[in-house]
Amino acid sequence: MDNQEVISLPIFNRFKPHQIQQIKPFMEFCSFPANMVIFEQGDRADNFYILTAGEIVLHYKPYDGPSLVISKITPGGVFGWSAALRRAIYSAAAVTISEINTICIKASNLQILCANDPETGALFLDRLVGVISEKLQDSHQDILSLFSFGMNLNSDCKRRMNLNGSENRIFA
Repeated sequence: MDNQEVISLPIFNRFKPHQIQQIKPFMEFCSFPANMVIFEQGDRADNFYILTAGEIVLHYKPYDGPSLVISKITPGGVFGWSAALRRAIYSAAAVTISEINTICIKASNLQILCANDPETGALFLDRLVGVISEKLQDSHQDILSLFSFGMNLNSDCKRRMNLNGSENRIFA
């Protein structure tokens, strides 16, 4: 993957060419086939990933119920960020929907990047937080749908939950 392709990813869109060069040694480019479990919920969280091609889903298994698809990740998205948060284990499983390409970064390398180049390290962490927070906002509707699945909601309740995705949420 050349520098132009890397810079085209949302997480790197404010990076200068010399900053891409600083972080590139920490990147490993990986491919995974369709229908492969990249990591299971509860596995040791060592790496996080930036999806460059394909799609994955994240599955969360609550202790008292079946596994739920909590998110779909498309190119430009990140997953496995439990590792970037320095959590011991992944809080969800990642499963490929199609063949995927990723940039894999060991969480321990973030510390090295910040020590070697604080400006680039800080920018990377800021962009990582930005991509994650955008995904969390996008997930609101998916999670709301999970809560309403199978419920016989009257029309006023549905309107108040605003299942159509509008930002004018009513919490009465």
